[in-house]
Amino acid sequence: MSLLPILSLFSGLMLHLSFSALNTHQGVPRKTVPYQNDYKVFREDGIFNYSTMLMREDLGVLLLGAREAIYAVDSNDISVKKAAVYWRVTEEKQRECTYKGKQAEVECRNYIRTLHKVNETTMYVCGTNAFSPTCDYMTFVNGQLRLEGRQEKGQGKCPFDPFQRYSSLMVGNDLYSATSINFLGSEPVVLRSSDLALRTEFKSSWLNEPNFVYMDVVSESVDSPTGDDDKVYLFFSENAMEYDFYSKVAVSRVARVCKGDMGGQRTLQRKWTSFMKARLDCSLPELSLPPIVQDVFLLKDDDWRRSVFYAVFTSQSSLSQLSTVCAYSVTEIGDIFSEGKFKTPVAVETSHIKWVMYTGEMPVPRPGACINNVARKMGMNRSLDLPDKTLQFIRDRPLMDEAARPLTGGPLLVKRGAVLTRIVVDSVLALDGRRHAVMFIGTENGYVQKAVNYDGEMFVIEEIQVYENPVPINTLSLSASKGQVYAGSEIGAVQVPVCTCGRYHTCVDCILARDPYCGWDLAAERCVAVRGLSGSALQSLKEGDLSQCPDPDPIAAVDVVLVPGNNIQLPCQVHSNLAQVLWQFSNQTLHSSDKYYIYSEGLLIGNASESDAGWYTCYSAETISTRTFTQTMAVYRLELNSGSGGPDSSTPGHGLINTTDSFHGQNTAAPDLMPTLDDLLTPENQSDPGRVTRLEVAVALLSLICFSLIGFIFWNWSQGHLTCVKRGQPPVQAEGPRQSGEYMHIPSRPSEIKLPQVRSERPFRANNNHSAVDFKRPEEHRLAPANVSTLNGLGYINDESEI
Repeated sequence: MSLLPILSLFSGLMLHLSFSALNTHQGVPRKTVPYQNDYKVFREDGIFNYSTMLMREDLGVLLLGAREAIYAVDSNDISVKKAAVYWRVTEEKQRECTYKGKQAEVECRNYIRTLHKVNETTMYVCGTNAFSPTCDYMTFVNGQLRLEGRQEKGQGKCPFDPFQRYSSLMVGNDLYSATSINFLGSEPVVLRSSDLALRTEFKSSWLNEPNFVYMDVVSESVDSPTGDDDKVYLFFSENAMEYDFYSKVAVSRVARVCKGDMGGQRTLQRKWTSFMKARLDCSLPELSLPPIVQDVFLLKDDDWRRSVFYAVFTSQSSLSQLSTVCAYSVTEIGDIFSEGKFKTPVAVETSHIKWVMYTGEMPVPRPGACINNVARKMGMNRSLDLPDKTLQFIRDRPLMDEAARPLTGGPLLVKRGAVLTRIVVDSVLALDGRRHAVMFIGTENGYVQKAVNYDGEMFVIEEIQVYENPVPINTLSLSASKGQVYAGSEIGAVQVPVCTCGRYHTCVDCILARDPYCGWDLAAERCVAVRGLSGSALQSLKEGDLSQCPDPDPIAAVDVVLVPGNNIQLPCQVHSNLAQVLWQFSNQTLHSSDKYYIYSEGLLIGNASESDAGWYTCYSAETISTRTFTQTMAVYRLELNSGSGGPDSSTPGHGLINTTDSFHGQNTAAPDLMPTLDDLLTPENQSDPGRVTRLEVAVALLSLICFSLIGFIFWNWSQGHLTCVKRGQPPVQAEGPRQSGEYMHIPSRPSEIKLPQVRSERPFRANNNHSAVDFKRPEEHRLAPANVSTLNGLGYINDESEI
């Protein structure tokens, strides 16, 4: 039985190393900000699913739609509730819902899914209402929320299923919605609710089991040389009809309709005559299936031609846990619809239908086009005037042959791990006079990532843990004027500022953060928000140039007493996830070996000897573009224990750290001790994808072997085939319970740890305290039969022969 803990520990170490090896630098934030209790939070007991938001900056409130409740909270501090209205389902509705096979306390409730502004005081609100969607008008007057009681059916405006993806948009007095129009969710529709209602054709070539995610309007009629119309763009995913596979393949789409569309006279009566769609491409070579769009945000420009859609995609395979962000030009998407080729269905022998590029004659006016100057010259001032030939063409061929390609040719951001869920984008004016698009991206584990693209280089400034427990972020809202981001989840809503410049305490850290919101104020000697800043400040976003930063204060050395034979830990904390920890001793760069173990939080010196006395310097090396910036983070001086005045190394419980006030007042990182970049950035300090891949394979095989061996040994032990015998003695008959410590030596302190010889960028965490730790010699320990001491949760065997 005593073999099982040993093999379990070994397997745990292998898995730990495998997770470390799988960590890549794709989408790695420079700084990770843990959860803080001072965030503004709103939640109410018994209320869940805060998944709908409407920012009313004119009223100074943020409207939150939850399950059976709508709140008006202060947009400056969402923990302050100004008003609330509760919209619960009736017992009759809930009973009807349960009769149809739905869960009474989960699905048969009223989930608020639609919140739109109508005028200065009125909003339009819809809820699922126990699978009987219903809409009403709501006012906010004199600090009070009130439902007007003008209820109307929400079929086609709001989903039946509270957990079904859906999107809607209010343009003027018209509601555009994309959802399912029936109880089963089997009839999708893109609907305009107005005096002249329009909807999509119920054909799989139009919508094929879609999941709608986003909708927005672009005012393309403004300054249009062709007299074009405004467009409503829709993003969704659906099962592809153009791919001839044995199984269904989901793809991402962008579609659009014209705001002035009135349907056809005979063909496509009360149906969209301008509905067109194209595939949305955001592919990676390593993905066998196209990623699926999860959320989109339109960053609008004063000139609509420069407006950009930002979209979050996730892999179809749950194993890859890969997410991407791509950007798309509104102009380029519009060109596909106005000038691109169409796909058309044809019958072939091997399949009943196949979609290929249409090469025949194109009807005039162009199918799917809005009414413009060309159509008006032909006497067609409304879509009702379009000829049947044009309408029949677009009815049968709504799909474009060309896909919408990313603005940058590929993904802006690639991230592994917790998948991305939502995105909002802010346009920030930096000190260089340029505007930068800063993305705030929600994740499935309760983080918000802040990222920006600098001329093709994607830089994740930081990731902020906005929820104490990992919960998916279901909605994001941004107030650029107030400088706040609001995140909604199942359990509540959180408000975080777009920037916290005071988080950067030095000029170096402020500049290397490369945050468009922040700059270093030379006069005040602190990192400040640059918006509205009257004085001068330093900011270098693309290069991260530190040349104008004042010289940092010298690093005071820490004196550490060295006792031969002990293990010594020298901590070193860096301020960036992207920085490498580099160590130098006696003017030579150290590398992980049998003697030294370098990890992300410090240096471990094993079995110290007199030759290890001297100066140890820890550096942080951070690379921006092709330039590497090195700064001194910690300096230690190891001195031999003279036996007088120092701590008693033979007394248990006494540390060997001398951090008295007699620190060196001079800069201990003297010029002759500063390493060159060639010395620091040796191949052993660089990330090697090939080496990581080989380590992944080796670790996976070792883990598999270990688990198999554990199972085999456990089975033999349970069958009585294995017994524990003391080394050098015959088997002992069972005379009663005995302590396993008689047969296996497990160290009770970390001093008996054999230093691992595996190099890893994220090794075990030996100690988080910023102090030097000297572990005791092996002879000072006793056996620990009852308790197994661990280092970061792992126990270590001192001698394999004692197993």
